[in-house]
Amino acid sequence: MNDLFTAPSLDDLVRLLRAWRFWVLGGLLGALLGAALHAILPPRHLARATVNVDFNLEQAWPQETDRQHFYYLERESRKLEEIAWSDRIMDQLSLDYKIPPAELRGEILQLSQPAEAGWHFYAEHQDPQVAAALASAWAEAFTVRVQEQIESGGVNEFVKVETTQSANLPIERRIALSSYLLAGSMGLLTLAAFFVLFLDPKRFR
Repeated sequence: MNDLFTAPSLDDLVRLLRAWRFWVLGGLLGALLGAALHAILPPRHLARATVNVDFNLEQAWPQETDRQHFYYLERESRKLEEIAWSDRIMDQLSLDYKIPPAELRGEILQLSQPAEAGWHFYAEHQDPQVAAALASAWAEAFTVRVQEQIESGGVNEFVKVETTQSANLPIERRIALSSYLLAGSMGLLTLAAFFVLFLDPKRFR
């Protein structure tokens, strides 16, 4: 039996190549196990809604420096991000979908990296229809709340937001089947290769 902490010799590598059917079979079996796991315990669905955010930089600060532009964008982006995760919006979603706010913030809802242009509002759920409804409701609530803040002066008046996709949302599995296949295949292929290298070599001759 080979030592696990000893580098394989040339004979070990030759033996591994001679046993190619064994470790290829391990890779195929791993892929099947990955597919079975995906079917038995499928990952949650992920839906995406989109809100277009336009900071209208040229109108808001027409004569300012790049540094001041940067601080303006950073400040307003932070305000909008805080609105997206605000208690008012989370509590409303929690009431409508019977999901605790902590679970919405920590496990179900995700906000793409905020910047100018499209903001993506993601929602995860085992039921694809619930995922889509949550993502859509979150994006719509965000848009309404930001417009209220613009009117009250809490957000710069030149910021414009518009929900551009809240119906017929793209929905996919949180983790693709291909990832399960690859992980299972690579995992068992690796185990098969170690089995050939570090167990009794006579049985593979």
